[in-house]
Amino acid sequence: MIKEGVFLGKRYEILGRIGSGGMADVYKGKDHKLNRYVAIKVLKSDYRSDEVFIQKFVSEAQAAAGLMHPNVVNVYDVGQDRGLYYMVMELVEGITLKDYIEKKGKLSAKETISISIQMVTGIQAAHNRHIIHRDIKPQNIIISQEGKVKVTDFGIARATTSTQTISASVMGSVHYTSPEQARGGHVDERSDIYSAGITMYEMITGHVPFDGDSTVTVALKHLQEEIISPSEEVPDIPYSLECIILKCTQKSPEKRYSNCEELLLDLKRSLVDPDGDFVLAGGAAAAAGADRTVVMSTEELDRIQNEQYSADDDYDDDDYDDDYDDEEDYSEDEDEADDYDDRRRKKDVNPDTKKIMRILMIVAAVIIAFLILFLVGSAVGVFSGSGLPSSTEEEQVEVPDLRGMTEDEAKKELNDLGLGIKVESERVASNEYDEGEVVSQDPAYGEKVDAHTTVHVTLSSGEEAQTTNVPDVVGKEEAEAEQMLADANLKVAKDSQYSDDVEEGYVISCDPGEGQEVDEESTVTIVVSLGSEPAKVPSLEGRSASDAESALSNAGLTGSAREEYSDSVEAGMVISQDIEAGREVSKGTSVGYVVSKGPQTKMVSVPSLSGRTESDARQRLSEAGLNAGEVTYEYSSSVSAGYVISQTASAGSQVEEGTSIGFTVSQGPEPQPDPEPEEPSSGTGTGGEDGTDSAGGGTDTTTQQ
Repeated sequence: MIKEGVFLGKRYEILGRIGSGGMADVYKGKDHKLNRYVAIKVLKSDYRSDEVFIQKFVSEAQAAAGLMHPNVVNVYDVGQDRGLYYMVMELVEGITLKDYIEKKGKLSAKETISISIQMVTGIQAAHNRHIIHRDIKPQNIIISQEGKVKVTDFGIARATTSTQTISASVMGSVHYTSPEQARGGHVDERSDIYSAGITMYEMITGHVPFDGDSTVTVALKHLQEEIISPSEEVPDIPYSLECIILKCTQKSPEKRYSNCEELLLDLKRSLVDPDGDFVLAGGAAAAAGADRTVVMSTEELDRIQNEQYSADDDYDDDDYDDDYDDEEDYSEDEDEADDYDDRRRKKDVNPDTKKIMRILMIVAAVIIAFLILFLVGSAVGVFSGSGLPSSTEEEQVEVPDLRGMTEDEAKKELNDLGLGIKVESERVASNEYDEGEVVSQDPAYGEKVDAHTTVHVTLSSGEEAQTTNVPDVVGKEEAEAEQMLADANLKVAKDSQYSDDVEEGYVISCDPGEGQEVDEESTVTIVVSLGSEPAKVPSLEGRSASDAESALSNAGLTGSAREEYSDSVEAGMVISQDIEAGREVSKGTSVGYVVSKGPQTKMVSVPSLSGRTESDARQRLSEAGLNAGEVTYEYSSSVSAGYVISQTASAGSQVEEGTSIGFTVSQGPEPQPDPEPEEPSSGTGTGGEDGTDSAGGGTDTTTQQ
């Protein structure tokens, strides 16, 4: 599916898909050159690889592009871009006839005829330009919101049926295919008339005449089984419409209408004379009832051709939001003639019709009598002096050499010699003749033919495609690869993708592959590397440091953490990251992030407590935002009792606010023990037994000193 906004041919913008079929997707688009909305049909990938199909598709689409008619979905352009083959057509807002039939069940006779007239008019316009549709079916008939009936898919049907096969993708088409088409025989205008008859049958009955479990089954029924008269299901069907449908769906092309003009005349007359017995049978029935020819008056012809039909009468507004190659011997015996006449006898003949028939028989007899007299007179030379050419001496004309002429030039050359021209619908490639010039002719140049003979010519579709081999561009730099393909006369379409193995800007692969033989000017798609696929930075904020590292590792990235205090983020959680989340970076990139240390603690300076009283020390600690820690006491001979000797944190050092600071308070000098008392002496003088000095009491005198 093509994305909206894509341009094809640098002109047509894709606005959105509006439908899909077996062969193509249909998009609504805008032609920016002519500023109008269009329908763009893009071939599906299954058909893009079939070169034969592509060539026929382009050729037939170009032929259909010259067909402009109110009852045809006009083709504006056909092209190819980036490997996509597309056809630009008129955008018709409406409903397909298939959907319309399914919605209503079956249509009225008047509605069936009105739709058929417009449908056959569109087919006739194509036949006049030597274009055979080959796939007429309700799915290819569109009824616009204004009630206009348009035939679509000219050209694409021709390309499809060129293979002469029936596949599952065309299951819808086999229900409407003619016997000669199902057999793979020659197809002409009468094949489209057969399909139109089947479509009319479905409109009036609500279903197709032949159905089955497979395409082969349905195709065999078209070849072998007789169609059931629609009157068996729709008893009130107008007799003339029944005969029209049966004549369109005859298995032998010779028994059908020979062209759309005859069919249109009967359809228009059926509107004003529904039960009229004016439809002429073909083959044996025609031979058996040749005397039943009906000559229409001038007044009746004018009334039919000038009849105007209102769209309101035809549709409800609510409903709209060259020869035959035959392998079978078709009998033309009396039984077949009797069967056809039996169908005619189903309706009572109007008395007025009998009277008219008698008059017409008399007129016909008179005309025949005059004709016989003229032929006899010519044979005996009665009219030899009349200046009329003798029928026994047919004028001979030498066929001119038409090769190299355009269609118009060849037509003029032949017409000047009294010869006709028929341009074959299939064109052939030629390196000798330009596109649109005559490549071959039948009869050949120089042959003698009767006057008024039709010369069949085949036109050139342009130069034959030359082939070349796709060069090896894999691993080459983008610009070099483009040049190599251009040197090989190939067009380039580019795609890109990430690759861990191929450097950015170099070719990863190409399609078709290296060495394959392709037509010159065909498109080769190269895939260019975008380098390694970038990694997307994950969100780290609010994660723990370990979770952040894991997330980065999973994304192919590395992490670099640092810590900061935070009053609002819990300690150990990520506060921020250097590269925002969601940004694409190269794999292996280092992403920095900040981890919270929790709220930051205030630092204070420890005051000096030495020489302070205990209470003064406590006061100073409190003022500094600190707490008094453990207080110890000890003796000091140098510090007076009650004063601080030392502290656990040195003065001026920085500690956290609220820290407890211990200190030691002096108790003064350590007290001395009391002297032991002296024992009393028993005598005087020296040399006593206790060794005391004879003077006595000397120690007390030293302490005092």
